[in-house]
Amino acid sequence: MMAFVWSWVLALFPLPWIVRRWAPPVPHTSGRAMKVPHFEDIMTLQSGQLIASIRSRPSKLFWLAIIIWLALLVAAARPQWMGEPVGLPTSGRDLMLAVDLSGSMKIPDFSVNGKEVTRLEVVKATGGEFIARRTGDRVGLIVFGSRAYVQTPLTFDRDTVKAMLKEAEIGLAGQETAIGDAIGLAVKRLKQQPAGSRVLVLLTDGANTAGEVSPTQAATLAKEQGIRIYTIGVGADRMEVPSFFGTQTVNPSRDLNEDMLRHLAQNTGGLYLRAKDTAGLARVYEELDRLEPATTETELFRPTTELFIWPLGLALALSCLLAVSFVWKREWVVRPGWKAGAISARAGAGL
Repeated sequence: MMAFVWSWVLALFPLPWIVRRWAPPVPHTSGRAMKVPHFEDIMTLQSGQLIASIRSRPSKLFWLAIIIWLALLVAAARPQWMGEPVGLPTSGRDLMLAVDLSGSMKIPDFSVNGKEVTRLEVVKATGGEFIARRTGDRVGLIVFGSRAYVQTPLTFDRDTVKAMLKEAEIGLAGQETAIGDAIGLAVKRLKQQPAGSRVLVLLTDGANTAGEVSPTQAATLAKEQGIRIYTIGVGADRMEVPSFFGTQTVNPSRDLNEDMLRHLAQNTGGLYLRAKDTAGLARVYEELDRLEPATTETELFRPTTELFIWPLGLALALSCLLAVSFVWKREWVVRPGWKAGAISARAGAGL
């Protein structure tokens, strides 16, 4: 349907009549006048056509001016075409996902369909599914290694966040692990959002070995800003590796500092979760969905199309037509008048 944003503007339609009716007339000032010889002869010539034109033209111009005034009022009232209501899901939760891209994330201690894959490959697959389920949440992505970087700011465009996570590569941010810097960067981004909806999911497979901010200091800042941190420790605890004497069982997650991750989560009201295999990491994300449900609320949005350009264009076109009409009228009256004056002058001279 069509609606006017400022419909009260239409009440100004009788304004020209009010001004003409009640405004004081312009005072008449006497000035010098030029006497035109043989004026009566000039007015006599072609009097029928001239008087008919003068009498009929103001009536047409009057109605043209009325249409222009009405078109300007309609344009000023901002007509809009309102489309059908569209529901937009939103929950108001702001969730930052911080992913470790240090060198240890290339360890192939996970498996998918019996094939060995690196930790990062599994994080990309399961993390992408987790992001896709966060309907209505603003999701952002931070990658960290020796330094921390914002890969994607908070956005409702989950497809873009998934694509940026898929394009992340090991060593992109350095080979070490700056957990404190990642948390500090997340705090800087999340503190600008409404309180009570700030969540950080930090995924790593090691300990803090780089950065300018310690994880404990960063967690304290997060707690002050009301940010809940969920930490995820990634990596298997047993792995068969070839050696000189055959195969040897090692712990590929010996560098994982679980005590620190558990302290970071508990200090901010979050939770520490451990993922030792692909299925375990998938269960971790399901647990996060349960702890931080993407409860959606539907907000109605009506797409609108501005229509003021059409009455405004009509008023402009008619104004040009009105200006051309005045110019044409002036030329039609003045030129024949001078001809008639010349004829009368010649007649008076006896030519």
